[in-house]
Formats: sequence, C-alpha cells, structure tokens
Amino acid sequence: MSSLKDLADQGVSRDVLRDIEHLAIELAGVAGMEITKALGNVLAVKYKSGVEEDDWRDPVSEVDDKVERLIRERLARDFPDHDIIGEEMDERPVRDADFIWVIDPIDGTANFVNGFPLFSASIGVVYKGLPVVGALWCPISHALRAGVYHCTLGGKVRFDGADVTPKGNPAVRRRLVGVPVATLSDNFWETRKTGSAAFECAMVAAGLLQAARFSSPNIWDIAGGLALVSAGGGVALRRESGVWTPMERFTPTNDDGDLRFWRGEVVIGEPMAVARMAEAQEWARQ
Repeated sequence: MSSLKDLADQGVSRDVLRDIEHLAIELAGVAGMEITKALGNVLAVKYKSGVEEDDWRDPVSEVDDKVERLIRERLARDFPDHDIIGEEMDERPVRDADFIWVIDPIDGTANFVNGFPLFSASIGVVYKGLPVVGALWCPISHALRAGVYHCTLGGKVRFDGADVTPKGNPAVRRRLVGVPVATLSDNFWETRKTGSAAFECAMVAAGLLQAARFSSPNIWDIAGGLALVSAGGGVALRRESGVWTPMERFTPTNDDGDLRFWRGEVVIGEPMAVARMAEAQEWARQ
C-alpha cells in the first residue's frame, strides 16, 4: 500500500495534501448548498441516453452543470496546475498533471430529480492514479443529517471533522451490503440498492454497509469514495481478465491511457466481506 512516506519521497508533503483536503471539503459543502437550495423546485432535466420514453436514462439536472462549473472555476484559481475529470464537462485543463480532481456533482441524479434523498456530491483527488483525498457531501448520514465525509491518505475518515472510524457491533449477525442486483450469491447479507455508488462508498467507509459491489462504475462515481473506504480500514478488489485483484490505484483501461474512460467491476468494504463477496460472485458465474 502506498503511504504518506511514499508520496513524500515523490515530493508530495502532508501539508499539500491537507490544503487539498480543506478545499475539497469546502467545495463539497458548496455543492451541498446548491443541491439543498434546488430541492423542492421544478428543475430543468435532460437525458444523456436519448429522447424515447424507454431510453430515458442518465438524467442531468441544471444543478449538476452549475455545481461542476463552480468547482472548476475555483480549482482554476487555487490549483491551476492540476487536471480535472468531471462527469458533465469534457474540458481538461492540464492533461499531463500528476494530481487530478475527479468530480461528480451529483452521483445519483435520478434519485435527486425525484426528490429521493440518497445521492452524493463527490470530489476525489488522485495522485498518479492513487486516491489521496476524498470529500463526499451526503444529504443523510450516520448522524441523520447532511454533511461531508472526508479524508486524506494516511488519516482517518471523518464527518464534518469528527472521527467516524467504523466500530462494528458483534450483536448484529447479518450486516448490510450494497449491490446493483441481488443474486443468490448475496445470501450472506441483507442487500440494499441505493442508486448511488458514491453514497454507498460513504456508507461503507462509515461502517453502515459492510461492503458494496459495483458492476461498471466510472472513475467519478468512486474516486472520492475509494479514498474514504481506505481511510476507514476497508479494501477494494477489481475484476480484471476474470480474476479479482487488489485495487490500490486507478490505471487506464483504454489504449490512450486517459483515466476519464476508466471503467471496472469493483467490490469494496471490510477485507473479509470483500473476499467473500468476490468469491461468491465467481461461484455465481459458474
């Protein structure tokens, strides 16, 4: 596992990461304020996938665009030498940068536009593909209120500054996991589908979900969340060429090496639960 010492050897100090985390927290909070202001209003919504009724997938609201624009404007001022991968906009300010901010203004937009409060404004920062900072604003949390889950590599997972390192309850025999579609291989747990990979990452990091499985997330769905999961003591596995392998960093999955097009099947959570879930998935494929 990469550590703060490894990054320090590459010229990345703890102070730099702390400054990045502070801004990520602030920007996640800004996103949360814009989302909160918009709730209850009639939103302008468009769809990426098409205009036919049976093809109304991947909605984008006016809030998605506004939030990403605000974040980009601030990053251009504070970290002009960093690159940005955002879900809604293709602009890449510094394509050869080691630091990349990975932004999903609202992960779970279908939930958001329907007023269903399970979604997240996700900000992740990767250094040479390694998630080093995460800040996820969620409208609901372990504290039953909105706030920002955040962390820096080598630190603890926190919620609005307070330590929320997971503490398991041994009296709970069947834990919750997030899955895209429940199968017979998931009968070890109580399964849930929230509609937001980022939100599920935050719940795993805080210990509310023991694990989660994502069939084909984009990098902006989980970049911030993977940093949180690691800070909370969790691990990630990615399925490559039919084999589950430890996932520490994002590596390109296309020929041109652009992380924007990264996709992968991923399992995250407590180490033993992740191993069991990956094994069960292979059994289900047989």
